[in-house]
Amino acid sequence: QVQLVESGGGLAQAGGSLRLSCAASGRTFSSHATGWFRQAPGKEREFVAAISRSGGRTTYADSVKGRFTISRDNAKNEVYLQMNSLKPEDTAVYYCAAAATSYSGIYYTTAKQYSYWGQGTQVTVSS
Repeated sequence: QVQLVESGGGLAQAGGSLRLSCAASGRTFSSHATGWFRQAPGKEREFVAAISRSGGRTTYADSVKGRFTISRDNAKNEVYLQMNSLKPEDTAVYYCAAAATSYSGIYYTTAKQYSYWGQGTQVTVSS
């Protein structure tokens, strides 16, 4: 069982930066691939970024590629999302998710592949 708690959301101006953190409970966090998703009002939850359990492989949605960076620190049981060059269209509730996997190099890009979710943190970008 893994519990996830996001933090770091808030208000930013367009062009600014925010860093989201996701703290995980449980000693098996290093056995989980993790990802970030977001959901804007009136829209479906969408994939943002994912990282393998080892941290060696990452992938991003085209809309954030080159602006966002996902990373993790398994010693601290944390996952991060560094968001630079923010745009108003990045405004959403951001969710951290985790999925147990036996493979160190795998990541997942669809919500249904994840078993554990945080409660979300609001990110608002003003123009």
